[in-house]
Amino acid sequence: MSQLEAVDTLVIGSGPGGYTAALRSAQLGMKTAVVERGQIGGVCTHVGCIPSKALIAEAQRYNLHRKWNKAVDSAPFENAQAFKQAVVNKQAGGVDYLLKTAGVTVLKGEASLVDEHKAAIKQPGTEQMISFKTVILAMGSRPIELQALPFSGRILSSTEALSLFQIPTSLVIIGGGYIGVELGQMYAKFGTKVTILEGGEQVLSGFEVDLAAPVIRQLNADGITIITGATAIKAEQDADMLTLHYLKNQEQFLTTAEYALVIVGRTPNTDGSLGLERTGLQVTSRGLIETDEQCRTAIPHIFAIGDITKGPALAHKASYEAKVAAEAIAGKPSIVDYKAIPLVVFSEPELASIGLSETEAKEKGISVIIGKSSFTINGRALALKASEGFVKIIADQASGIVMGAQIVGVEASTLISELALAIEMGATVEDLAMTIHPHPTLGEVIMEAAENAVRKIMMNRN
Repeated sequence: MSQLEAVDTLVIGSGPGGYTAALRSAQLGMKTAVVERGQIGGVCTHVGCIPSKALIAEAQRYNLHRKWNKAVDSAPFENAQAFKQAVVNKQAGGVDYLLKTAGVTVLKGEASLVDEHKAAIKQPGTEQMISFKTVILAMGSRPIELQALPFSGRILSSTEALSLFQIPTSLVIIGGGYIGVELGQMYAKFGTKVTILEGGEQVLSGFEVDLAAPVIRQLNADGITIITGATAIKAEQDADMLTLHYLKNQEQFLTTAEYALVIVGRTPNTDGSLGLERTGLQVTSRGLIETDEQCRTAIPHIFAIGDITKGPALAHKASYEAKVAAEAIAGKPSIVDYKAIPLVVFSEPELASIGLSETEAKEKGISVIIGKSSFTINGRALALKASEGFVKIIADQASGIVMGAQIVGVEASTLISELALAIEMGATVEDLAMTIHPHPTLGEVIMEAAENAVRKIMMNRN
């Protein structure tokens, strides 16, 4: 381990928030170290967004080969796992390379704050003390474990679900949020019989009904059973199967599966041996750390970013906050602005949302114009055999300024970036409509939705 004893900035955690914070801090001329108790790159790189998206992509490729009656891999899931691991290794290696070339010192071990300016980095049998002028807390989060369904044996968290090396014959997923839907579709495409239990009225409850509908249709087409209004209460395991008991309409039912996957949210890693209490820093009832517009906590030289702060637990939110925090430490006037944080679901078809939704506008009494256009007659979508879905743009009725947008359809995860930029720069629907989009491309659906909004605005003015 490095003999480093003092740094300007110490970053605890090396996920997307942590490694971005360390890089930006070093680029701004500060002597920087990052501490990681697990693997460099954190949860996102090793057991989260990167491996899940690799497996989702492999599942889609495998499913297309089957549909087109092409020769398929004799061990598709096993080879998909090998591909996933190669992607993870390359991504992790890239993070490690960037940190080293930026001059960031990487410390392996568990960080424990001794006081406001010192931390102990612990490994089995060793301990190193390090002092810092400022610290950026970026410890991330972990899956919530239900008391009635603890993670063990055939009851999996998302971490274990991404590491199975044989395709399950059956899987029951508890939680119909975006992770449950993504992994459910992935396994279904590889041939697993999937059941999703959701406590609410619909899966993907964070999305409007019309946005979620095409995805739900595809879930049904994939053979996935969806049970809404259901609450899991207990599970019994034997050598081969698991029996899950659940309540629906005050009646008790049961279902069997090879595994149960519990995905009901995440909890921040602010507990345990971190030692926040030794600094006097408080957390909320949900374990979150309160911060200001520069990601600064109640203790001015302690910053917090990512999943341990309020807001959506998204990797791109964490990396955005990381840059703001590092720049604030360097004395720059950077502040956070959350009006344009995209939310993406890598389902089939994909879902993406940013800014104000139509429902939110109505609830807040905001006068808006809705511009909408479908992928149905888009040439590129037709060529891709993926014409399901639409783009919806929410604009201020008076000015035409883009306030929000939602997409359901092919490559929604990529297309949403144009609308994020529009919101960030204060663009109008006329700006989008007058932007020349190449033909034939999926982006033309955004242009057409904007044109639809412009026509409505002009009609209102007349």
